[in-house]
Amino acid sequence: MKSLIGLAAIVLLSSCGGGGGGGAGSPAPGDGSVPTLVLTAPAALAGDLAGTLSITATASDDVGVVAVEFQVDGLPLAEDMAAPYEAALDTAAHAAGQHVVRARARDAAGNTSAWSSATVRFGGNASVGAAFTKDEAWVTGLADATAIAQAPDGSLFVAQQAGALRVVKNGVLLPTPFVQLAVDSLGERGLIGVALHPQFASNGWVYLHYTAPGSPHNRVSRFVAAGDVAAPGETVIVDLPALSGATNHNGGALHFGADGKLYVGVGDNADGAKAQSLSHPFGKLLRFNDDGSIPADNPYFGTQSGLARAVWASGLRNPFTFAVQPDTGRIHINDVGQDTWEEINVGSAGANYGWPQSEGPDNLSPMITAPLFAYAQAAALPPGSGPGGFFTGFAIAGGAFYPAGGSFPAACHGNYFFADFGNRFVARLDPANGDAVYAFAHLSTSPVDMLVATDGALLVLTRSAVVRIAAR
Repeated sequence: MKSLIGLAAIVLLSSCGGGGGGGAGSPAPGDGSVPTLVLTAPAALAGDLAGTLSITATASDDVGVVAVEFQVDGLPLAEDMAAPYEAALDTAAHAAGQHVVRARARDAAGNTSAWSSATVRFGGNASVGAAFTKDEAWVTGLADATAIAQAPDGSLFVAQQAGALRVVKNGVLLPTPFVQLAVDSLGERGLIGVALHPQFASNGWVYLHYTAPGSPHNRVSRFVAAGDVAAPGETVIVDLPALSGATNHNGGALHFGADGKLYVGVGDNADGAKAQSLSHPFGKLLRFNDDGSIPADNPYFGTQSGLARAVWASGLRNPFTFAVQPDTGRIHINDVGQDTWEEINVGSAGANYGWPQSEGPDNLSPMITAPLFAYAQAAALPPGSGPGGFFTGFAIAGGAFYPAGGSFPAACHGNYFFADFGNRFVARLDPANGDAVYAFAHLSTSPVDMLVATDGALLVLTRSAVVRIAAR
């Protein structure tokens, strides 16, 4: 490998993406062509890469190449101004798993080539990138946690499946629950969702999604905070239909959208046919006003009756988690798969995501909204060659959009973080670079939910703890 003479080195500060994607630009005035470039190493789908890699490329131009820019996961790595074009990449500075390396050439007129890229897998045991810290014992002592929300003052509300809503203040789990509900917690039932009203700071409204016992059915209710506990009384927002004997596929997540409406993820209760029935609320994302009434601009308000008027999107198997991007209102719905695929779907009024006729990229039709990203439960052959690349897992769980102005590097802003319950990873989806997905972190216990805290840290809820991942 040649020396660093001739390299304009850029210090790698983060494993988050940067510099946007796109192909070659238009030729500059007086220069009729753009450069060409081929990434020559590493090879696409190379696996278990370790140590310091030599990233190499060949480039040409009708006048002359003045520099080749190298990136990893969209972040500038180095710029080499003389052939042979190369950059050094320390794999140990990144979480083990899937990453994308790429390069493009620039000529004297400022024309750039299209990016040439390779999706690869880094080996080793790094559980988070060198630019971040991970504290898996930041909050402990939780029991069968299911969902998390954060108040404007930074306090956390953590739902436990057996019915307790716990409060975390200044990183300390308070001994007295905010409220203790009587729930049916068989299987996947129980206290399965929590959301705070957009005006929580003034009205103290806390919304809970739980399985009411007796004749078991899922319910969304509102409680009012009186300090760190709930004031007496419960306002029922909606009672969903009676559950079957199946104790799984309840969904659970609920969030307020940028439109001020309450969105509720509801599973199919192990009956896939209900996901396609617009007259039934199971297998759907539902949309309500904050008092439980149904907005008249819902897509089926004029064609359905009763609770079916609340249907906003259909064809979902088990939307256990979803997330709302605050500034844009964009919604990503994580739909837990059956035997083959885990999905991230872009929320859209009236969309049908295909379950049970379709799962992941399989059996799509013009009437089905395809997933933004899907990863398989088993590795493709060769590994990395399938739609989800090297990612495999069981039960997508947890999602959060990283906001503008957060403490992570600016290149992370707007990225979508998601996790997998079975294979215990956290990944990030980079919309600035063609929705590429990169490994971000690995956990020792199973994640179920996540959010970006008011201080910019990524908080990942597991069944027993809150994990804090922060920028160094």
